[in-house]
Amino acid sequence: MIYASDFRKGITFQINGEPHVILDFQHVKPGKGAAFVRTKYKNIITGATREEAFSPDDKFEPALIETKKMQYLYNDGELYYFMDPENYDQIPLSFEQVEDAIKWIRENDEVTIKFFQSSAFLVEAPNFVDLLITDCEPGVKGNTATNVTKAATVETGAIVQVPIFIESGEKIQIDTRTGEYLGRSK
Repeated sequence: MIYASDFRKGITFQINGEPHVILDFQHVKPGKGAAFVRTKYKNIITGATREEAFSPDDKFEPALIETKKMQYLYNDGELYYFMDPENYDQIPLSFEQVEDAIKWIRENDEVTIKFFQSSAFLVEAPNFVDLLITDCEPGVKGNTATNVTKAATVETGAIVQVPIFIESGEKIQIDTRTGEYLGRSK
């Protein structure tokens, strides 16, 4: 059991059988009355955030989140299939479960999948990926002003803002957390 007095950022716990993670907390000891823990937490599955005050003596079940490295196989038009490289088990996931990561991964790329009670709820792409530019406008000679960018489409279909000198056919590195261009791939 986890007591509210033990809350720290990143701790996972259950309320009504649903997993939540602590985003922010503050132990408050007012001059009058009992102490309490002011908490901001997020439902891991739905993404909804909530602020609530708990008594330090309130008890919660821990939410055990399992993470697994899996390989993206293919999309059949409706579901996205991932394989566990250890036992070759395949799991199908819906677009809602993969929408943040799918624009950064190609077939056979490795991803991290998070599970709660053996049910997948989140797919995370690697923090940095190297992708090929399939389409972008050609750079204009002489247009070298600083911080000038243009839209480029990468092989996964995502659109990234890149410097004006980048051409189609080049491989670039992208930060998947922000969607920003980092540089040419080596």
